[in-house]
Amino acid sequence: MTLSDAPSNPAGADRTFQVDLRGLVDLLSHHLYSSPRVYLRELLQNAVDALTARHSLEPAAPEGAYGIRLYADGSVVRVEDDGVGLTEADVHSFLATIGRSSKRAEQVAEQRGDFIGQFGIGLLSCFLVADEIHVVSRSARTPDAPAVEWRGRGDGSYTVRTLRASARPRPGTTVTLTPRADAGEWTRPTRVQALARHFGSLLRHPVTFDDGTGGTGAPVNPEPAPWARTYPTPGARSRALAAYGEDVFGFTPLDTIELDLPAVGLKGIACVLPQAVPAGRRDGHRVHVKGMLLSEQAEEILPEWAFFVRCVVDAESLRPTASRESLYEDDTLAAVRDALAERLRAWIARAAASDPDLLARFLHAHHLAVKSLAVHDDEILRMLLPWLPFETTDGHTTLDEFARTHRTVLVTSSVEEFRQVAAIASAAGLGVVNGGYTYDRELVHRLPEIRPETSVADLDPATLTAHLDPVDRETELAAAAYLARAREALAVFDCDVALRTFQPASAPALLVDSREARHERTRSQLAREQEGGLWGDILGALRQEAPRAQLILNQLNPLVRTAVAIDEPELARTSAEALYGQAALLSRRPLRPAESSLINRSFLDLLAHALRKDN
Repeated sequence: MTLSDAPSNPAGADRTFQVDLRGLVDLLSHHLYSSPRVYLRELLQNAVDALTARHSLEPAAPEGAYGIRLYADGSVVRVEDDGVGLTEADVHSFLATIGRSSKRAEQVAEQRGDFIGQFGIGLLSCFLVADEIHVVSRSARTPDAPAVEWRGRGDGSYTVRTLRASARPRPGTTVTLTPRADAGEWTRPTRVQALARHFGSLLRHPVTFDDGTGGTGAPVNPEPAPWARTYPTPGARSRALAAYGEDVFGFTPLDTIELDLPAVGLKGIACVLPQAVPAGRRDGHRVHVKGMLLSEQAEEILPEWAFFVRCVVDAESLRPTASRESLYEDDTLAAVRDALAERLRAWIARAAASDPDLLARFLHAHHLAVKSLAVHDDEILRMLLPWLPFETTDGHTTLDEFARTHRTVLVTSSVEEFRQVAAIASAAGLGVVNGGYTYDRELVHRLPEIRPETSVADLDPATLTAHLDPVDRETELAAAAYLARAREALAVFDCDVALRTFQPASAPALLVDSREARHERTRSQLAREQEGGLWGDILGALRQEAPRAQLILNQLNPLVRTAVAIDEPELARTSAEALYGQAALLSRRPLRPAESSLINRSFLDLLAHALRKDN
């Protein structure tokens, strides 16, 4: 845009903007519209709005009496409607003034909510594919109105002239575009027909397409939306909706949920995905406004936790943004989002109450989504927590099944902690749930709300070691010297060593060490290394008694019984380091550099000892 700066204007006089139309079209193409293809959507939208205004003038007209006709033969694209049309004054006022919409006319102002468009700049999108827009229109508001011709060009100039009524015998508007050479991708007949179906398949007015080959116009929207049709049986309706969802989204839905919000005129379906999707990934939904496709990627229509469905909806009262490619965030959209979320909750409740097979298939695929919902939704928690799968010392099972055999349920704070103790806790008869996955620990702690007879507690090393049997006094005394050497060898890791008996006997050692304990020891080590400096003073002020890890040797294991009998100091030390390294590996937690070095060194030392013995 440039400001008018004619020198004849007196100082301080008001001046008006001049519009560089080419610059404005470039702005639209790069910043407002996602693709030149939207030109056809804008033409369809203007035609639909004109038909809506015509209906307000003639409410007794039968449904389908007026329609839209598209024509494309490669040389022109034409859209003709039987709508309200324009007078010469309308043409000057609306087509030649940027930003003003004919839908703001006083005659239909009170019905503005019936229109798709709200911004009056849609016709400019035609300049994305053509250098000239030719409009012939005749008003239905004025009896015996003449036809009016408007030609707008990409350089910002236009002409208007009045034609005889015979130039357009019936009220309505015809828009004709002569495509530029570089716009063939968007204006060839097959693409125009495909775009018309894409944007207008759910329009309520009849739309036909003619490619100039001599046949009758092919219907673009031959049938109403699938949810607006009647079916002989509920089963036939369910199958038809599922088939439509498969056609739109490309997958066979696990189930189809009908959506109906009369307050905002919204109808549609939610298709339950048959497979899990990565947590947090939100595929977009297809949103139509008054039948016209608005967006295929409207994430904002559903809450974040509902990533297990894809929706296609048609609404009356949702507001499009200026580009008409997304939804305006307002109170109406927020209310719709909440109402649709409630419909999804109701579907889950129905499945839990009456279709356990469907529920099982749903939870198998989408348990993470349900867990995220259950954390914040008490109703879903009560309904589904007993059914949700968790990793436990009894394998992957539901909490309901797990709680039947374990009155006290212990839960770990991390995956690595569970892997450290799972086999030994199972052999000891402890019921432990892996709480390291997203939402799991928080949900397990809420189990007593559903089963009051069950108690839940966090697993700590003391709980586990209390269930390991001590060795007899004679065995402990015989192993005292070895245990002392082992403690000395592992002091660098702040690790104590104890001798116990536990199942399975195949496990030589258990390393009991929490992530929090390792972090605290690291902090304490830093404090010692930084003693006297500012950072050391800060860490020293926070210093606590650093928790120690514990390497518990299994007296039932043949390797341990052999090791504790070693009386050679260096070999005893090396064997203790090897047992620590093996236990650290079995815990499947990330190894610290010092631990990796210890495992390599102990292996080499044992190998060297074996070679010396052979010689």
